[in-house]
Amino acid sequence: MGMKPPAPAAAGVLLALALLALIHLPPPPEHSLLPLPTSFPPGPPREVAAPLSGGQAHRRRLPKARTRLQQEQASGRSRKQRGMERDTAPWLSADDLQKMWLLSSGQVVSKTRVPAHGQIMRVRLRAVGDAEGDAKGNISAASPEGNCQDGSCGLIKRPGDLYEVLAFHLDRVLGLNRSLPAVARRFSSRLLPYSYTDGALRPIIWWAPDLQHLEDANNDQNSCALGWLQYQEMLQPHRPMLVARDTPCSSIPHSEWSRLALFDFLLQVHDRLDRYCCGFQPDPSEPCVEEMLHEKCRNPAELVLVHILVRRSAPSRLVFIDNAGRPQHPEEKLNFRLLQGIDSFPAAAVATLRSGRLQSLLLRSLRLDRELWESQGGAEGLRPLLQTIDRRAQILLHHIQEHNLTVFEDSPR
Repeated sequence: MGMKPPAPAAAGVLLALALLALIHLPPPPEHSLLPLPTSFPPGPPREVAAPLSGGQAHRRRLPKARTRLQQEQASGRSRKQRGMERDTAPWLSADDLQKMWLLSSGQVVSKTRVPAHGQIMRVRLRAVGDAEGDAKGNISAASPEGNCQDGSCGLIKRPGDLYEVLAFHLDRVLGLNRSLPAVARRFSSRLLPYSYTDGALRPIIWWAPDLQHLEDANNDQNSCALGWLQYQEMLQPHRPMLVARDTPCSSIPHSEWSRLALFDFLLQVHDRLDRYCCGFQPDPSEPCVEEMLHEKCRNPAELVLVHILVRRSAPSRLVFIDNAGRPQHPEEKLNFRLLQGIDSFPAAAVATLRSGRLQSLLLRSLRLDRELWESQGGAEGLRPLLQTIDRRAQILLHHIQEHNLTVFEDSPR
């Protein structure tokens, strides 16, 4: 005798139990095989915003949205973009563009204060799409000195130092190639103090890990100690070779000082060669007056040069740092002391100054820094600054002609 079909009431009970079992099934695992959404913008992992109530939110990372294929595609696009940028501004090397990309888009992963420079922060950056760094996922509030030895650090400076970005592009357009890559950037990293993340545009300068510093704590902003009188003696032609070898900074050839003098005159950077303002009459508000440095101009033996730096990897090439200069320095007070003792200048730089194209070349170069370009109002906003530099260039050319100075061919890059 076969089994009887279940009564309608019993069937209803079985159906209800089945529905209850379905409702109470466990949720699918967090890392399911379903594809992740692709709407997240490329870049470092985002963080959940703090609640509007002002309470402290627990920071957690959202799952990474980019697959390995997407990372490779993004990397390919960035390489293609850098190639196009180099075509637009051929004076920028591939290495320049790579460092500019790191400075403008790298994720801040650590920070440390720079001793005796309270308004400057050194940060370590992780390049976008750095799979190895993403895998480590470590973000720390402090960075040992050794962490910057791989060339992945930058110095965030004051908003008032934005002129350093223009100085970097001027250095490259003129073919001097002695300043460090610099870009303008706004920061939002939670690792940085609020004063660095308030929306203000700041310059960030690539940190050269092998800058050579003196061991003297009171003179650590130099690679060699050099006084003004020693400097002038060193510039004299036909010096005895034995005297030259005994002079501080003797590994630095005359051509380097010529590049430095030209660069500093166009920007009116006084801090290196004339921090005492001996070459012009300073206003009472000038730091050289407030710090009573100007008074030392009466005794040239007390005057010293500062920020005279080289890299251990290239001890015969100067490195130009702190290039903010004085964009508003009046023409009637131009500091010709910066040119004292210089009898020749680099031919390529002089040719560019004579070409009448300095402003247009700078605009082409500066356009690559979108943050700076937009913040200054584009070409129209930048033009007054470029006109000032161009006017100083014409004055320098007149100085060269008036004193019958020569030019020399540049050494390879």
